[in-house]
Amino acid sequence: MLYKNFRKVLYSLEPEVAHSFAEKGMKFLTKTPILKSLWHSSHSISSPRLQQTIFGESFSNPIGLGAGFDKNGTMVKEIDALGFGFTEVGTITPKPQKGNPKPRIFRHTQIESLQNAMGFNNDGMEVAYKNLSIDFPFPVGINIGKNKITAQDKAVDDYIELIDRFHKMASYIVINISSPNTPNLRDLQNIEFIQHLIFRAKTVTTKPILIKIAPDMSIENGVELSALAVEKGASGIIATNTTTDYSLVETPAPFGGGLSGNVLRERSFTIFDEIAKELYGKAVLISVGGIDSGKEAYRRIQAGASLVQVYTALIYKGPSLVRKMNLELLKLLERDGFSNISEAIGSKR
Repeated sequence: MLYKNFRKVLYSLEPEVAHSFAEKGMKFLTKTPILKSLWHSSHSISSPRLQQTIFGESFSNPIGLGAGFDKNGTMVKEIDALGFGFTEVGTITPKPQKGNPKPRIFRHTQIESLQNAMGFNNDGMEVAYKNLSIDFPFPVGINIGKNKITAQDKAVDDYIELIDRFHKMASYIVINISSPNTPNLRDLQNIEFIQHLIFRAKTVTTKPILIKIAPDMSIENGVELSALAVEKGASGIIATNTTTDYSLVETPAPFGGGLSGNVLRERSFTIFDEIAKELYGKAVLISVGGIDSGKEAYRRIQAGASLVQVYTALIYKGPSLVRKMNLELLKLLERDGFSNISEAIGSKR
């Protein structure tokens, strides 16, 4: 109820202003050890039943914050205080980038969804690197993308430059070639580019490389591309990014971009489920898109997801979301007789 009232204030603000306001509020609440401890204890769930080791790192629970919330790596400690098991920073580009013209975010409030056309706005690789030169309190993935001004035939160089810069600090690195907000970026979702990129990445790092795919390709193409990526050395797949199917909303915003939240849920699950049929047990699978409850997270986990991510749901449900989801997951594990979350992964495969 408290957040519902606070949300009215946030929704009176332009979305990017509201995001900045929320960020400052989180920093205030966590800037002193006592406040941070109180905040963390009231939002976190500590249970060995939710813990698992992935990529050689310990995840206290399977719920992470998706890329886009913390674009420049300034909020890692604050996100930890919300009870997440991990976070994903970015998308980061080599050079600073303003992104697309404003307005570029629209709230579809009645259906708890967002439409965003941000365009990889971030302060660039060097600023993010400085921000991230801290001791991480939990696993941190780094999501990377090419600059808008980089020619398609030079795109791989942007990704390799970023991998070289961040691989020593990242728990894993995500190749973002599926955002709808950079012109022609999704054209890089092809076998030739993926094969070349992973080959070059493997000469730079041994850290896990994950590919994030779009929900708008055919299921056949999505499965084929994901399988090829894993065959060539990718450690995992993240499915999915936002969708450009504007038929899912009654009145789409005129600036285009991608839809996330409730409207994406079933499409995201469908393509994830098909990818899991092919790759469960062969790669780490992360599901994202329309997840807003422990029940939905559990559906993805039973389909083969080792981890899940939320973003839009955090905006609509508030900071108690992660605690509620983890409590619900514990009840579902108890109901089904699983002693650890890892036993539930792929249990419906």
